[in-house]
Amino acid sequence: QMNLRLTGCFTLPFVFEMDTTPESYLDLFPLETIVYLTPDSENGKYFTSFRQGVYVLGGLVDESIHKQLTLRRARQQRLQTARLPIREYMVRAPNARNYHCETLAINQVFDVLSTYYETRSWPAALRAGVSSGKGYVLPDSAEQ
Repeated sequence: QMNLRLTGCFTLPFVFEMDTTPESYLDLFPLETIVYLTPDSENGKYFTSFRQGVYVLGGLVDESIHKQLTLRRARQQRLQTARLPIREYMVRAPNARNYHCETLAINQVFDVLSTYYETRSWPAALRAGVSSGKGYVLPDSAEQ
């Protein structure tokens, strides 16, 4: 199995390098530095006081079939978990289907993280990465 590895630094200008490696992140980095990002984590406040670390973006094609798979994987590997602070900064928007989903695609998570590093603002970052189709919006007070 090959793993996609994106390395870089979140300082301006952003510089990233992407490659594949047969090595696991568990072998490449100290376990105490790895944080597995999963929408099923209860740890949303982690990002309100962001720390340096190695972030694993847990990704799936269909969120409805594999609920909590990434959380279980992180727990089996004894890794810290966190989720983006969507609940902390956004509110559920009324919609016809009553649909609200905190599961984002990998590119959306990356957009949120890179915007946060650039602006140091969670409202700006979440606005950049969480589409209105997810059923969440920023409240007026958070946009100020």
